[in-house]
Amino acid sequence: MAGDYYLGLDVSTTATKALLIDKTGKVIAVASTEYPFETPHPLWSEQHPDLWWNGTKKSIQTVIQKSGATPENIRAIGLTGQMHGLVLLDESGQVLRPAILWNDQRTQAQCDLIHKRIGREKFIQISGNVALTGFTAPKILWVAENEPDVYARVRHILLPKDYVRFCLTGEYGMDKADGSGTVLFDLKQRNWSSEILDALQIKSEWLPPTYEGSDFTGVISKSAAASTGLAAGTPVAAGGGDQAAQAVGVGAVEPGIVGLTVGTSGVVFATTPSALIEPEGRLHAFCHAVPGAWHFMGVMLSAAGSLQWYRDTLAVGSSFDELTNEAQEIPAGSEGLQFLPYLSGERTPHPDPQARAGFIGLTIRHNRAHMTRAVMEGVSFGLKDIFTLIRDSGLKDVQQVRASGGGTKSPLWRQILASVLDSELVTVNTTEGAAFGAALLAGVGTGTWPDVHTACRETIQITGRTTPLARDVPVYQRSYNVYQELYPALKHLYPKMI
Repeated sequence: MAGDYYLGLDVSTTATKALLIDKTGKVIAVASTEYPFETPHPLWSEQHPDLWWNGTKKSIQTVIQKSGATPENIRAIGLTGQMHGLVLLDESGQVLRPAILWNDQRTQAQCDLIHKRIGREKFIQISGNVALTGFTAPKILWVAENEPDVYARVRHILLPKDYVRFCLTGEYGMDKADGSGTVLFDLKQRNWSSEILDALQIKSEWLPPTYEGSDFTGVISKSAAASTGLAAGTPVAAGGGDQAAQAVGVGAVEPGIVGLTVGTSGVVFATTPSALIEPEGRLHAFCHAVPGAWHFMGVMLSAAGSLQWYRDTLAVGSSFDELTNEAQEIPAGSEGLQFLPYLSGERTPHPDPQARAGFIGLTIRHNRAHMTRAVMEGVSFGLKDIFTLIRDSGLKDVQQVRASGGGTKSPLWRQILASVLDSELVTVNTTEGAAFGAALLAGVGTGTWPDVHTACRETIQITGRTTPLARDVPVYQRSYNVYQELYPALKHLYPKMI
């Protein structure tokens, strides 16, 4: 098969995906290799980097075979993957211990130590974030304190996809989007913060050079070519963490176009023209995979997961279509019924692991259809919380919301979201977001597209539009005003609900 192709690799928590596109953005082939992760102790989450490399090799081999492409036709490769995971290597590049993943929760004491050493407000102003257990920096401190023999041998610190980069190219490197997600970055300077590194006693030489998303960081080595089927010398682009690459993959690459993912969790991603920071650190502020851009990101922990829980617990045997068809008949606002979606605690805008979910306002008039709609509306209000925080933090003009994830397959939920957010909601043709975004970044690196914005315009098409219903917008504003009062009114009770 002749032509120019671009390969996107997505090293996620559960699988490594390889996706091949052509210069029109057409997906030629996709392959995925699954693997597990371990929870050896409560709150721990670990994974051995060999799983990623073996998954990468298998997925690349499969995607080449399925596509019929010759290795020489693959012009460049882009990388993306799970953020924040800690990979420690020794002097010869050998893995020292299993990677500590983004969803590991063991490091609260180290987060507190970071704030104590640097000052919480100062740390937010440098890194753009508060120290949270998911981030990389506190994981490094945990190893230093709890595994000193391992720490004494550390010579290189990488993130998961950057370990795969090392296996592919023999080079140590990291993109600036993922680098900022370690919270060892000076957000405004787009590089490692000497002030943070010095305060935490982390050696700067352990950290790799950082690159903009479309920069090349190395080429496929002869040994990697032999084990993957790629051509030696094929350039590898920096890429981006999964959320930044996902934003590229749906075209959320300029201020005013916001990416909204309604998966198990919910993510709102907003490109910012400068390094904006939410003063209390309630939003993540990171570099974008788009060169010279930044972004805000907010995460709610139970988005479509709330509807999944509701169906599996209270509507066993019913399909999602059956439930949403019933809910379609209920008026906006669910006749006063509210649902708080804090089934797993919450992160944005309430960083509270003890927050609890609940139906509030039930009367004898309410039935299952009301409850279904209230769940969808409650999740939508939770996402509006994040939008409100983004607007209040300096990004006033939201023109369009680009929606993806399983929850947005529901026409009713898309309509509720558009009316709650009072913004046009669009869907796009790209369903392989992060891997697709990584492939686009690789294409920009080759000059196939002059910049990321052009790449997105030429390959991503809008497939559907949902506009707010004028009659529902004021109803939802009133309901949202009530929703906003519920968490502050109840939060003092949550620690007592043991």
